[in-house]
Amino acid sequence: MKRNHVRHAAFVAVLLGAGPGAFPASAVSFPASAAPRTLTVHPGESIQKAVNAARAGDTVLVRAGTYHESVTVKTSGLTLRGVGPRTVIVPPLKKALSAPKGTVGCVEGGKGICVVGLRNKPVTGVTVSDLKVTGFSRVGVWSLATDRLTVQRVRAEHNGQWGISQEHSTRGVFRNNIARDNGDAGLYLANTTMSEKGATDSRGLVVEGNALEGNRNGLTVLRLRNLTVQRNYLTGNCTGMIVIGDENKPRAGALTVRENHVLRNNKYCAKTARLPFVQGSGIVLSGAESVSLTRNVVAGNSGRSPLSGGVVLFKSMVGAANVKNRVEGNWFTGNAPADLVDQNAPKSGNLFRGNFCRTSVPAGLC
Repeated sequence: MKRNHVRHAAFVAVLLGAGPGAFPASAVSFPASAAPRTLTVHPGESIQKAVNAARAGDTVLVRAGTYHESVTVKTSGLTLRGVGPRTVIVPPLKKALSAPKGTVGCVEGGKGICVVGLRNKPVTGVTVSDLKVTGFSRVGVWSLATDRLTVQRVRAEHNGQWGISQEHSTRGVFRNNIARDNGDAGLYLANTTMSEKGATDSRGLVVEGNALEGNRNGLTVLRLRNLTVQRNYLTGNCTGMIVIGDENKPRAGALTVRENHVLRNNKYCAKTARLPFVQGSGIVLSGAESVSLTRNVVAGNSGRSPLSGGVVLFKSMVGAANVKNRVEGNWFTGNAPADLVDQNAPKSGNLFRGNFCRTSVPAGLC
């Protein structure tokens, strides 16, 4: 296991295993009667200090400028908001020998903004919006053990692994963000990266109106169920979108993918331990079930990888088939080797109907 994966696993284990009293007072709920406040941060001041001073319902407003720090949010109901892409969060100027008080290892883990709760007590109702996070060695915005997190109008660019990510969480909303030129996924959503297990219910997670460009995968959905991906623009990635399951039950899937534009995802990415090299992949399902793909525009995705094509139902590297998926009413053009590719057995129950397309493997799916 690579060193950064070991650190990530240890970080998650500590957070999810922490008990009462493991976090400072900012994690404690405040009375509902407390009037919401706005705490304003100016260039040269500490965002983390304002976050630590905030209570439920407060807004930390970060003015335009460049802030060299990582920020951890553990307070439910808090809003962290910039003034748009002129509010820029970048890594600290000097590598921290240890995490500053209140950051719970976010800076050590190479992450820009961390929103973290506990296994049995998720942080709820947090909003992160209207800012840019760039240049971090791992993740721009990372969340763990959250409920009803909203990330909107955030730019996550040139981060080493993921632009925006979420694990062990429910009912998140990711809307109108830009995730560009990150090392792995622009937007990464998972039950967990620590171990393989059956997919978990995201309880209606929504991914809407995002621009995901120039990443390895525009969007990765790993072992999740019950979410909606709609009206996103995915281009210039190796793979526009990939839904990944494995041999465990329940399978990944039970999600709706509709009205997205998936165009020219022709970047080349080398193989990994679990996938072959990738290029020219629009939407890939790997070990998924009951996915509904409707009214998407999938065009110009072209390559020679086993995953290349417009919509590709790829039998996973551990042999998990795609079953009972529906590909209906989509518009395809210029995808190679084909607009539709189904690598599963004929009796897998995958339905292809009413699509505008010209080529398929096997023939007859259009």
